[in-house]
Amino acid sequence: MSFEINEQKMNGTLTDIKGLQVGHYTDDTAATGCTVILCPPNGAVAGYDIRGSAPGTRETDLLRPGNLVQHANAIVLSGGSAFGLDAATGVVRYLEERDIGFHARVAKVPIVPAAILFDLGLGQSDIRPNAESGYEACLNATSDQVKQGSVGAGTGATVAKVLGPNHAIKGGLGSASIQMDNGYIVAALFAVNAVGDVINPETGETIAGPRNIESQGFHNSIEILQKRTIDLQPTSSTNTTIGVVATDAPLNKEQVTKLAQMANSGMARALRPAHTMADGDLIFALSTSEEPSGDVDLTALGALAGHVTEKAIVNAAHKAHGLSGVPSAREWLDGNS
Repeated sequence: MSFEINEQKMNGTLTDIKGLQVGHYTDDTAATGCTVILCPPNGAVAGYDIRGSAPGTRETDLLRPGNLVQHANAIVLSGGSAFGLDAATGVVRYLEERDIGFHARVAKVPIVPAAILFDLGLGQSDIRPNAESGYEACLNATSDQVKQGSVGAGTGATVAKVLGPNHAIKGGLGSASIQMDNGYIVAALFAVNAVGDVINPETGETIAGPRNIESQGFHNSIEILQKRTIDLQPTSSTNTTIGVVATDAPLNKEQVTKLAQMANSGMARALRPAHTMADGDLIFALSTSEEPSGDVDLTALGALAGHVTEKAIVNAAHKAHGLSGVPSAREWLDGNS
């Protein structure tokens, strides 16, 4: 079976999923920001999967199969470490003003799961995304092609940090999508702030690794870890890759949870190492279909979720630009750092 993108109808990013809108808040000076994914007015069936050991989250317990709430109204990805979870408060306010949320008899309560990454080591650590940042990201939300690179939650992201910040490469935010022959679309959006290297799984090429000062190339983090006799430097524990995979195929809560789990395989292929003790890696999954969950090919959907996860992570590194003294992979290899 061939899985081809219809170039005339698709923009290659998360907003190819009808009903999803993406908005960024970006602070280049402080090197931080947040990204909001607004769901359709009736919400999207939501699940998640955490593989990293240092997560920072809000409202994820609601998304577990067996719990009451089935739909999310928005997803927030934010920099600022735990402080950045405050961005979700602004998204809740934005949705409440528009009478969107879970009907709890006396009020509609917006369901806004959120996850954060640690970017306080870049820019200004005392400035982080807050409620106003989240609200502004909602105002910026659009169904147009998602802006990628050093924007939104990827503004202060860095990767390849096993040798510490002096060898890091700029990470960022990336997105990708693919369409199946049956018409269903699977898409992803990721803010990439990993301990590990960014790898192109299709070629094995290192897109971004620790800066090798002598060769103007990259070290290999796996080889470094093999030779080391001590733990990662404390500065290497400030990471986390977070993202969303979504589809317009009709899935229930258990199925979107499986979609997130399979998408995490794509993260492990594109980041080496991934899911470390110093990462809080997490993937949210959404189904925007209003149809009852059906007999869909979840294996195919999950495989494609892993594939677009790889693409989004690679795009994040390719489209990033240097910030606060940390060069992008392209700038480093070109000798322009």
